[in-house]
Amino acid sequence: MRSFHIVLVLAVLFAGGFAWDRWKHSAAQGTHSEGKALIGGPFTLTAADGKKVTDQDFRGKFMLVFFGYTHCPDVCPTELQNMVEVLKKLGPNASEVALIFISVDPARDTPEVLSTYIQNFDPRIVALTGSPEEVASAAKAYRVYFKKTDGGPAEYTVDHSAFVYLMDREGNFLSHFMFNASAETVASAIKKYL
Repeated sequence: MRSFHIVLVLAVLFAGGFAWDRWKHSAAQGTHSEGKALIGGPFTLTAADGKKVTDQDFRGKFMLVFFGYTHCPDVCPTELQNMVEVLKKLGPNASEVALIFISVDPARDTPEVLSTYIQNFDPRIVALTGSPEEVASAAKAYRVYFKKTDGGPAEYTVDHSAFVYLMDREGNFLSHFMFNASAETVASAIKKYL
């Protein structure tokens, strides 16, 4: 039994030494990297008023970007209400932030549906949809997962990531917030950049 423990300790030491050596080697070769996250990018979608919108339309403002859908029973309405609370906490600085809600259910979330839905929260929310390809492209740029579940042509749900992304005035990633991060937390993070 004692020899087993000795072998185990030696194996752990060997593995640790190997990992250390590989890390030093990769750092020396320049493969260890730091930098900005590859989140965000160009998109072309349709707003609730039917007009085409691109990421360029938001330059000069910070963006809070959330992907969801109008038939979502809990996460989406909760997060949208939280985003509205963020604007309240920002006070007069709220005009420097664009709240962007991108639907992952373009089949049901037409511009008309989005227009009605957003009125339940705040008309300052920019609700966007598009063709399945346009939505998939935007979701890919933001590293958002979504998948339609089985449930029939009208009764399905959509599983999706529930992050809120904070982008800078040039559309670059600054931070992200998990579902249910408090409005105070999000507003405080934004205030650091104002």
